[in-house]
Amino acid sequence: MDTEGFVNVRAGIAAAAALVGLGPDAVTLVAVSKGRSDDDVVSVARFGQTVFGENRQQGLAARIESGRFDAIEWHFIGPLQSNKVAPVAEHCSLLHSMDRMSLARKWSKACNVPVLVQFNLAAESQKSGFSPDEPNAVMDQLLELGLDVRGVMAIPPRSEDPEGSLKYFAKLRAIFEHYGERYANMEQCSMGMSNDYLAAISEGSTMVRVGQAIFGPALL
Repeated sequence: MDTEGFVNVRAGIAAAAALVGLGPDAVTLVAVSKGRSDDDVVSVARFGQTVFGENRQQGLAARIESGRFDAIEWHFIGPLQSNKVAPVAEHCSLLHSMDRMSLARKWSKACNVPVLVQFNLAAESQKSGFSPDEPNAVMDQLLELGLDVRGVMAIPPRSEDPEGSLKYFAKLRAIFEHYGERYANMEQCSMGMSNDYLAAISEGSTMVRVGQAIFGPALL
């Protein structure tokens, strides 16, 4: 595949980070490889990309079973069914979508893989995630279950204009900073995708999830 998209994304991240006084390595790029061929993943990995994201258990399992990606760190970035906890936890190094207490209870019994708390910032019915209204109560319950919480994640309402996401990014950053003052190990504020990752970095994102801007439009 043409790796121009990947090169451009890396350059964009570096430039956006510099504008807020950060080095290029201050923002982690998760290359979203869902639905992409193994060869495409290998092409991007050869350019030094080591963190990839999958959103389906079957897709993640297929990557592992291929035996081609031993040097890659896999993140699980999609909604997770409770009956898929064990196979996902076996192969991922970070879960981005800890979105409900029933999942937290299953996860805590199955593994100690770190998680990010997903918030539904605009109370969208089609999206999962905790309400941002009582973040301390959410965190206290997760920690009581023994989860290794490393940060927060959110996907703002879809907007054609990246600037439309700024208020939601600022809201998640405020929760992240509040958690950082109150709890240990708060490392990641995961927000921003192909259409708005530059805006997310301007509002304090430490981790962006980018697929289409790297790999091109997904094949149907």
